[in-house]
Amino acid sequence: MKGLIPYTINVNGRLTDLSEPQVMGILNATPDSFYAGSRSKTELEIGRRADQIVAEGGSIIDVGAYSTRPGAAYVTADEEMERMRAALKAVRRAQPGAMVSVDTFRPDVARMAVEEFGAGIINDVSGGNPDGAFGGEGMDESAYREPSAGNVPPMFALVARLGVPYVLMSSRPNEISIMQDFARKVQLLRDLGQKDIILDPGFGFGKTLAENYALLARLGRLSELELPLLVGLSRKSMISRLLGTDADGSLVGTVVADTLAMVLGGASILRVHDVKACAESVAIVKETLKWCGGVAGKWQANK
Repeated sequence: MKGLIPYTINVNGRLTDLSEPQVMGILNATPDSFYAGSRSKTELEIGRRADQIVAEGGSIIDVGAYSTRPGAAYVTADEEMERMRAALKAVRRAQPGAMVSVDTFRPDVARMAVEEFGAGIINDVSGGNPDGAFGGEGMDESAYREPSAGNVPPMFALVARLGVPYVLMSSRPNEISIMQDFARKVQLLRDLGQKDIILDPGFGFGKTLAENYALLARLGRLSELELPLLVGLSRKSMISRLLGTDADGSLVGTVVADTLAMVLGGASILRVHDVKACAESVAIVKETLKWCGGVAGKWQANK
């Protein structure tokens, strides 16, 4: 059983402690996200969702304006920008002091969110590669461009310049290829001066059902990279397909999967639709692990 590595990130000038799991609540300003319960389109709905996330124990509000589910409709840069700007206005009006993350692969949208609304984290599902597929078992490898010092992804350069924490996701299929993918990109980000990097192994992106569960079982291996992990398992098809249900029927499966991600993999951030259920899971795991051969109140790393 593995606990969490001690790690802090600088968000808007405040040090945020990731030595205990943080709950990131999903706020989708989209009409077609895969889980209908997460969609918030009007200003009132967005404000209420922001309030709900905070009230239920979420420490981060993750705002998205482009659905990356397989088969989702293409959204132009202008439309995503318009949606994101409207959503962030509503979030800031409802929760002016909240820690806000923006879920986007477009540098212009990310820059607007940081400069106009003080977004504190950039959550990039493309891994810096907007030409790559976003997921599904039929991922187009030919669209994947390997970043290098001579081919720096615009998003990498932007986050390094802005000095905001960056969530780096991988669509690779297993822990070995994910670690290799991360190692190259983390080094490139470090060379650009990027300080705070959070790793997302990309559950549901470019992985089969079996590969998703093998990754969950071996998630602890990613701790060798000595960076905090974000996991996004909430109501995904890897859960509903296994259980023979749909997104609406995947709450219990999500809570179990998130718990495994904490205990087996030391996940630092849990990106979820159901904030209250996740926060309760964190509390139970925290109380249990403090008795696992260590000092009360400390997360242990017992191998």
